[in-house]
Amino acid sequence: MRIYRQLEELPAAAAPVVATIGNFDGVHLGHQAVIAEVIARARFLGGMSLAITFDPHPARVLRPEQPHLLLTPLARKLELLADTGIDACLALPFTDALSRSTARDFATQVLVHAVHVTEVHEGANFRFGHHAEAGVTGPTGLQALGRELGFSVTIYAPRSLRGAPVSSSRIRALITAGDVSQARALLGVPFSVDSTPASGRGFGTRYAVPTINLAPYNELLPANGVYITTLTVGSGPASETFHGVTNLGTRPTFGEASFAVETHLLDFHPISLTEETPLRLTFLRRLRAEERFASPEALREQIARDVDRAQRYFALCHVLR
Repeated sequence: MRIYRQLEELPAAAAPVVATIGNFDGVHLGHQAVIAEVIARARFLGGMSLAITFDPHPARVLRPEQPHLLLTPLARKLELLADTGIDACLALPFTDALSRSTARDFATQVLVHAVHVTEVHEGANFRFGHHAEAGVTGPTGLQALGRELGFSVTIYAPRSLRGAPVSSSRIRALITAGDVSQARALLGVPFSVDSTPASGRGFGTRYAVPTINLAPYNELLPANGVYITTLTVGSGPASETFHGVTNLGTRPTFGEASFAVETHLLDFHPISLTEETPLRLTFLRRLRAEERFASPEALREQIARDVDRAQRYFALCHVLR
C-alpha cells in the first residue's frame, strides 16, 4: 500500500481514483465492507483504490480538552488498511485550517483538485465540513456536490452483526468494559496494542524472566482484569509470539498504587530484549476482574487457575486449527 501524507504527494491525474473517507479507527468489519467495494470498483475501472484518513484524529483537534483514546494509533491503522488490499492511503494532516473548510471547499480542493476522484464510497452516517455541516444526502451533501463537481457517490447502510451496530464507538465501549471477545467479532481480528518493555527492568542481552511489563500506553486499553493473551516480541521474520496471561491493574493484593500491564509468558524461553524492542500484546479472552486477595498465597493459587484455563484455551485453539 502506498502512503501519502500531503496532498502534494498524490500522483497526477491518470487512471480513475475510487476513494473512501473516514477516521477508520479500528478498521472494523463495517470499514472493511466499504473498502472491499472500493477495491472492486477500482479494479473494474482499471484505476487506484484510495482510503483518505486524518492524522491526528479530528476529535483531538476539535475537542482537545476531552480525552479521545484510539483503538488503533496511526501506524497500526495503516497496517490494518494495508491488510485489506487497498492500493493507497492518504493520511491527511487534520489542522485547525482544515477543520474550518466547508463541505464544498473539501470536495473541491481535496477530492476534485488534489485526488481527482472518480467515485466516492461512504457510509450513511458520514459527515464532513466545518461543524460537520454536511452528510451524504440532501441539497448540500456529498451526493449533490458529486453531481455538480463530476464524481459519483455510493452510500452504504450501517452494518450490524447479530443485532449490534458495527462502529468504532461500540467497539470502544466493549473494550472499555473488558469484552474483548465481542470486540474481536466486530473488528474481525483480536484487539491488540503496540508498545515496548517497561524501563528500569535491567534488561541484558538475554532476558530470562518469564514476565514482561509494557511501557506506559496512552491509547485505549481494556478494563482492569486478567486476560488470555499472546505477546509478540520483536518485528519481522525474527519476531517470536508467546502465549500469555496478562494482568491489567494496580496489583491490590500487594498494596501497590501504580498501574501496570504485566504478562506472564506460558511457553517462555530466554530471549534478546532491550527497552526499544517492539511488543504487540493481543487480547483473546477475559478471565476475570481484578481483585484483592487475602494473602499472596491465595493470589498464587488463583494465578495457577488462570494459567490452567489459558493453557486449556490454547490447546483447544490448536485442536480446532
